[in-house]
Amino acid sequence: MHQIHPDCQKILLTEDEIRARVSAVAKQVDADLAGKRPVAVGILKGSIIFYADFIRCLNMPLELDFMAVSSYGSGSTSSGKLKIRKDLDGDVNGRDVIVIEDIIDSGFTLACLKKLLLERGASSVTIVTLLDKHERRTEDIAPDYNCFEIPDEFVVGYGLDYNEKYRSLPYIGILKRSVYEK
Repeated sequence: MHQIHPDCQKILLTEDEIRARVSAVAKQVDADLAGKRPVAVGILKGSIIFYADFIRCLNMPLELDFMAVSSYGSGSTSSGKLKIRKDLDGDVNGRDVIVIEDIIDSGFTLACLKKLLLERGASSVTIVTLLDKHERRTEDIAPDYNCFEIPDEFVVGYGLDYNEKYRSLPYIGILKRSVYEK
């Protein structure tokens, strides 16, 4: 058991809870997409730990690719504009795509990304998220697979950050308001 980081008010999801749920969701995706050879698109940087753990639980053949997209910048609220900082290396035309994302809250980023991938000719876009803050949704989009629904709290760890800190925490913790409301 890890010590809680002093900037976190509590651990929301433990390493063991995350590991078990990621494995279970991957098994479901494996079954549902049997016979396909999708491109697994990790959304950098926040999804990297989830992405690695998730794809290791899959048995299907995959191609790996990454995008760096954001609607946040350095703050804690969405800017309302999608920025593509790193685009895909490969072509998704005619391909099944699995988008692997750390968190969906407003849904803006994933709604724009799904539309973009379909415009580029993807046969299908399946969205897999680690966390879902459903009560913050402003866009009409939902993940196809989600590991955890969480309350409207600012969370860090397991790849999620605040100003590039806390990504390496092995759990998901709720960040103290005093840290991000300075």
